[in-house]
Amino acid sequence: MLRRKIHDEDILWLLNEIIASNPNGIPIGNLTSQLFANVYLNELDHFIKRELHEKYYIRYMDDFLILGHDKKHLHEDKEKIELFLHNRLKLQLHPKKVEIFPIDRGLDFLGYVLRDGKRFLRTSTVKRFMKKKRRYEAMIKSGIQTEQALKNACLSWRGYARFADSYRLMEKLGIE
Repeated sequence: MLRRKIHDEDILWLLNEIIASNPNGIPIGNLTSQLFANVYLNELDHFIKRELHEKYYIRYMDDFLILGHDKKHLHEDKEKIELFLHNRLKLQLHPKKVEIFPIDRGLDFLGYVLRDGKRFLRTSTVKRFMKKKRRYEAMIKSGIQTEQALKNACLSWRGYARFADSYRLMEKLGIE
């Protein structure tokens, strides 16, 4: 698939080295992961838009959603997408991450929950950060980690959280 899009042999060699470096697939966090996701899942985008004719489809990396009113239709789409992914891309949907639910519960996407015109941080995302913060604090106490590392983690978190309605949460967590 990469060969159809990229013709430079040096770049293809480099991409092959990156893929081969991780026996479990594409290394997460590597900047090329974005490239791979967009090149590889481009076919899924076209399938959903051209074959399924879905108007409200959003994808970021390997997370995507389709908005619709007809639950039966969405279940049918899910089955068609599963077949397409299996047959064409040799992929499968994550069994614990696929949901079909009414929009009035809010829209859960990329660590945020959109509900009632507001954007909140997903509870599990906040809990995961708090656990990470406590781990950093314990490592600082034992001399394994520096205060600067914790500051950097908090700055990164604040950058992420600022896209949500999180001012009070940030105050509560002591991250301002």
